[in-house]
Amino acid sequence: MTRPAAFLDRDGVINLDRGYVHRWEDFEFVPGAVDAMRRLEAAGYALVVVTNQSGVARGLYGERELELLGEQLRAHLADAGVHLAAIEYCPHLPQASVAAYAVACDCRKPAPGMILRAARALQLDLARSVLFGDKQSDIEAARRAGVGRSFLLATDGVADPTGERPDHLALADAVDALLGGTARPHGSAANAAPAFDGLSSRE
Repeated sequence: MTRPAAFLDRDGVINLDRGYVHRWEDFEFVPGAVDAMRRLEAAGYALVVVTNQSGVARGLYGERELELLGEQLRAHLADAGVHLAAIEYCPHLPQASVAAYAVACDCRKPAPGMILRAARALQLDLARSVLFGDKQSDIEAARRAGVGRSFLLATDGVADPTGERPDHLALADAVDALLGGTARPHGSAANAAPAFDGLSSRE
């Protein structure tokens, strides 16, 4: 039996985006994020983190360091009553300094590979799923994967007056809207994605 998922970008949505975060001591949750994840899980969503991590391809840290951080995140959330069904990450970046990761992959958002991989492994119903991200590449990945709903959030839950207007500031606000029945399906003006190259962020 398939179930819906809540796909969550990591940096800027779950934790403050301080740039290539790969150590637990540098990891700080966006206010309200843990409770929002708890509410999503209670509502029947499998929680799946989908995160671009080009710091690996840039030689800033290795996959083992990234996986260790993921283990620490899982443990901390478990203590708070939140279970992560999966953490999917993409370590690639075209023209990166580490040759092994300098590939044009199918998992770096806006490509849908991480979402599709998790959907196969966990038997997820993508049409009933939702994605939360702070970049248009997140929203585009959701669209390409067939995720039913998506929310564009403000990075770190803080409005940027010079940037694009988000659907909601933080994950907690978006979860309020979702569970209240006001999430917007793909195709709405708020979720329309402009052209981009997928390489503009430091993810």
